[in-house]
Amino acid sequence: MEKLVQQLYQQNSPQQISQIQNILQTAQRSELGWKLADALLESQEEHARFFGALTFTVKINNDWVQCNLDDVVPLMRTAIMLPKPESDTKLIEESIKCFQSWVVYAHGAWTGKACQLTLRSLIPCIARPLWDHDIFEVAADCWTELMGTFPAFFTPESMVQLVEFLTSQNAQNLLSLIVKGEYEPDAVAYSRLLLAYGDVSLQDLAREQNSPPVQVLMRSLMQLLAFEGYAGAEDDICTPALEFWQAYTEYLIDECHTKDDQVEPWMDSARRYVMQVVEQCWVKIRMPSEEVYAQWTSEAKGDFKVFRTDVVDLLQSAYTLLNTVIFDRFAHLTLESLRNQAWLHLEASLFCLNALAESISDDDTVDATLTTLFGSGLFAAMINDTLDIPSKTQQTALSLIISFTSFFERNIQFLPSMLSFLFVSIRTPALAGVAAKAVQSTCDSCRDSLVSEIDAFVEQYDNLLLSEDLESGTKERINGSIAAVIQALPSDEQKIASLGKLLAFVERDVMACLEFAENHALVGAEEKGLCALRCLVSIGKYLQTPDDNPIDLESEPVTEDELYVATIWTPSQHRMVQSIYAVRGALGTNNGDVVETICQVFRTGFRDNFPGPFVFAPSVIETYVASTNLQTPRLENVLSMAGAMLSAHTRAGATRIDLSATRFLQHMFQLIAAMDHNPANEPECQEIMPRRSAGFFWTSLFVRYDLKADVHVLVDSILVQYGPQVTQAIINNIGGDAARSELENWTNPLRQMVSTEVRSRQWISEALSSPTFPSSKVDDAQKKLFLEQVMQ
Repeated sequence: MEKLVQQLYQQNSPQQISQIQNILQTAQRSELGWKLADALLESQEEHARFFGALTFTVKINNDWVQCNLDDVVPLMRTAIMLPKPESDTKLIEESIKCFQSWVVYAHGAWTGKACQLTLRSLIPCIARPLWDHDIFEVAADCWTELMGTFPAFFTPESMVQLVEFLTSQNAQNLLSLIVKGEYEPDAVAYSRLLLAYGDVSLQDLAREQNSPPVQVLMRSLMQLLAFEGYAGAEDDICTPALEFWQAYTEYLIDECHTKDDQVEPWMDSARRYVMQVVEQCWVKIRMPSEEVYAQWTSEAKGDFKVFRTDVVDLLQSAYTLLNTVIFDRFAHLTLESLRNQAWLHLEASLFCLNALAESISDDDTVDATLTTLFGSGLFAAMINDTLDIPSKTQQTALSLIISFTSFFERNIQFLPSMLSFLFVSIRTPALAGVAAKAVQSTCDSCRDSLVSEIDAFVEQYDNLLLSEDLESGTKERINGSIAAVIQALPSDEQKIASLGKLLAFVERDVMACLEFAENHALVGAEEKGLCALRCLVSIGKYLQTPDDNPIDLESEPVTEDELYVATIWTPSQHRMVQSIYAVRGALGTNNGDVVETICQVFRTGFRDNFPGPFVFAPSVIETYVASTNLQTPRLENVLSMAGAMLSAHTRAGATRIDLSATRFLQHMFQLIAAMDHNPANEPECQEIMPRRSAGFFWTSLFVRYDLKADVHVLVDSILVQYGPQVTQAIINNIGGDAARSELENWTNPLRQMVSTEVRSRQWISEALSSPTFPSSKVDDAQKKLFLEQVMQ
C-alpha cells in the first residue's frame, strides 16, 4: 500500500492515477482501513504518513459507529502524536482535525464517560501545538470550536494549559499584530480563541479580579476593541468582542439584582472595566470622513451601522451599572470635542448621549449636565457657516433635541436658540428631515410654552416655502408642529385665525396639483395633491387634545346639534372639504393613496367629542362613503373608517349618530347587492372581506345599540334582507376561504351576531348547508356540532 501511495504522487498517466485512487479508497473504506492508517503513520515517507492521517479522517466520518473503543484508543494515540522535529506539518494538522472530529462525534453520540476520559487524556497533545507557529492556526481553531460546542469537555487542568498560552508573550505578540491592523491568519485565530475562552470563563473573569492571569486576559479582551480600522468595513473582530462585553455587562447586572443590597468585593473593579470598554466603543463608533464613507460598499456601510446599533445596546446596559456617571462622562467628551472642534469626535459623543436617553427617565436626573451642555454654544456652532461641520454631526445634534424634549419642556430658556438651530437646519436638504422631526417633537412637548411664538412660526414657515422646495415629509411635520401650538392657544378665535394661515399653505399645494393635472404632468400632480392631503392629516392629529389633558367627568354629553350644526369651525371645514375633493377630482377616484389618505383626514376628528376643525358633520363623511363602490381601490380603508366613526360614537358620553349608522348600513348592503348576492364568490370581495377592517365593520353591524324606534325598524329591515348573505360570507371564510391568521377577523362578527341576532341560528344553519360552503371534508354531523357549540 505504501508503494501505491508513493505512485499516487509520481508522474503517471491519468488512467493509472485513477486506478490507484480506486484501490486506495477501497482499502480506506474496508474493515482493514484502521490498520492501514496505523501502518502508514509509522512510515518514514512523508506522503505515506499524510495519507495515513487522511485515512483516519475517512474512517471517523464513515465507520465510527462500527468501531470498538478499545481497538480505536491506540490508533487515536498514534494519530494525535506529539510533534517531533522530523514530523511533517500536514500530518500534525490532519491529526488535530481528526481529534476534533472524534470529540464532536463523542459529544453527540455517546453518553458514557469512558470515551470522554480517553479523549481528555489527549488534550495535552493539542495544547502543545498552540506554541508552534507552523500549526497554531489549526490548533487554535480546534480549541475554539470545541469550547463553543462542548465546553464541558475541557477539564480545569486543560484550561490552565490554555490560560498559560493566552497570557504568554507569544499571545501578546499576536495581539499586537491585530492592534496595528495586521490581520494575519494566526492573529485572527488567536482573537477567536481568546473570545471563546472569555465566553466559557466569564464568571471567573468577573470574580477573580486580583488574579494576575485574569488581569492579563481582561486587558487582552479589552484590546480586541482597540484595533485600527472601522468596524465591519475594515475590522471584523470588534463585533464578536462587543458581544463578549455585552454578555459580561449583563452578568454583572444579574449579580447586582440577585444580591440585593449586598455588593460583591469585585464589583467595583468590574464596573471600571465596563467604563473603559464603553469609552473604547466611543472611539470605535466614530464616523469616517465623508470622502472615505463615500467609497465604502453598501455592505460595509450596513455592517458599520449594525455595530453602532450594538453599541447602543451595550451603553444602555452599562447605564444600569454606572448610572449617571456614564452620562456625565460622555457629556464631558462632548464639550471637550466641541472646544477642540473635533467634529467626528463630537458626533460620537452625541451619539452616545442619544443612546443613553432611552435609559434615563423624564425627570430631572441629568438636567444639571444637560444645562451645561445646551448652554455651551452647541446650537450656535452647528449653524455657524464658517465652521466646516460634517452633516452627520449636525444630524446627530438634531437627534439629541428629539431625545431630550422633556428637558426643554422644563427649561424653556433654551427654546429660542434651539429653535433657531432647527429652522436654519431645515434649509439644508441633508438635515431637513431630522430637523423637521425635531421641530415636531419640540412643539408637541412644549406647545404651552410656545403659544406666544405662533405668528413667528407661521412667518418662518412661509419664508421657508418661498425660498426652499421642501419635501412632502418635511412639510407634514412642520404643519403638525404649528398645529400643536395652535391647539394650545387659549381661545377658539385665536385658533381659527392661525389655522386659516396654515390651511392657506395647504391650498398652495392643492393649486399646484390642479395646475400639474391641467398640464397632464401626473407625477407632479400626485406629489402635490398627496402632500396637501397628508399635511391635513398631520394638522388634524396635532390639533387633537393631548392625552395628558384633564378630563371633566361631570360634563354633560354634547348633543348632535351642538357638535355639528353651524359651529365656528364650519368655514375652516368647508375649505378642507374643498381641498379634499379638488385633489380627488384632479387625481381621479381610482388612486388608492388618495382614498387611504382622505380616510385618514376624516379619522383625525373621531377622537374628540366637542366641536373642532376636524370634527366634521356626519353628512360630510356619509357623502364620501356613499361615493365609493366595489371598484374603489382600498375600499377596506373606507369601510374601516366608517366603522371607526360608529365605534367612536358608542363610547360612554359620546354623541349619538343613529341616522349615520343607518346610512352606512344601507351603503354596505348596496355593496353586498352589487356582488350578485354571493359575496364569497366576488373577486372584489376576496380583496376586502378577509381584511381586519371589514371584520371590524361586520362586528359593528351586529351590535344592538339603543336605537330610536324608526331607526331600529330600518336597521332590522336591512338585516332581514341581507343578513343571510353576510352570514354566508362569514361562515365560508371560517370554513376554509380565510387563512388561519385571518380567522379572528371572522369569529368576532360571528360571536357578536349570535349574541344579539335572534335569526342567527337559521342563518348559520343555511350557510353551513349551502353548496358554496368551501370544505368537502366537513360532514353534516360536524356542521351540526359546530352550530350547537356556536349557539351556546
